[in-house]
Amino acid sequence: MDKKLFKAENSFNRADLFVCGQLIQTRSSVKKLFENGLVIINGKNAKPSQEVCEGDCVEVTLPDAMEYRAKPEDIPLDIIYEDNDIAVVNKPQGMTVHLGNGNIDGTLVNALLYRLDSLSGINGVIRPGIVHRIDKDTSGLLVVAKNDNAHLSLSEQIAGKTCKRTYLALLEGNLKTDSGTVTTYIGRSPQDRVKMAVVAPDKGKLAVTDYTVVKRYSGYTLCRFDLRTGRTHQIRVHALYLKHPIVGDPVYGVKNQKFKLNGQLLHACRLSLVHPVTGKKMTFEAPLPDYFQEVLNKLVEI
Repeated sequence: MDKKLFKAENSFNRADLFVCGQLIQTRSSVKKLFENGLVIINGKNAKPSQEVCEGDCVEVTLPDAMEYRAKPEDIPLDIIYEDNDIAVVNKPQGMTVHLGNGNIDGTLVNALLYRLDSLSGINGVIRPGIVHRIDKDTSGLLVVAKNDNAHLSLSEQIAGKTCKRTYLALLEGNLKTDSGTVTTYIGRSPQDRVKMAVVAPDKGKLAVTDYTVVKRYSGYTLCRFDLRTGRTHQIRVHALYLKHPIVGDPVYGVKNQKFKLNGQLLHACRLSLVHPVTGKKMTFEAPLPDYFQEVLNKLVEI
């Protein structure tokens, strides 16, 4: 067990947000610390919702890290292409890509280990084959490396921006412009360390996203986003920066959206890359998931 002591320099309306900011962990992982009585404020067991006042002493006990590796699981998986070197997967909404933050099963990696005969080992036993990620509640295309040579090639393509990734998202409201480019710096939000935000250049990394309006609806905009960089939550943060957050986004979206959704309407619909062995340019597409299309069907075009 590792104990950490913090003294609050400012007041916080919730103790769990204070601890998240100090440890830079997700609220779900911090919640478990409170549930197990591992957070003490001024000598007393703390509740996640209680206030932290300036000068309070907060003691957090971190349990020993659990050693684990990904295990194969028989989970349905939509593999739209596979050969000896790569596989392209259409990930469903709600599936985490790899182990971490308390997710030790039910991930894409668990499914891949069961379905594929081999995966690259560059990212170790926790993330075998994983070259790039998409958020748990974002659906769509990912390319997976089945050997280390393929992994290195794909990583170089992503770093060199020759691997193209295109997304479709439904935005709240109507964008004024039909197309444009958002160029900002993205880093941890100073107000909520679990979130990402547009920050000053010295506080984050360059993030560039091209956007194009696909269709306008009454009160909503279907928009295509093309990534030039790949920052955490980049499209979601840039949509908020445009003042048109993604419909259903539980972190960056509006609180009272009218559709019963399990996450943001953001879908990785197109992926272009050069095959690591043949050198052939390949493009893959995945249609919108049913729940996304059903929302569009309810909207009135303008």
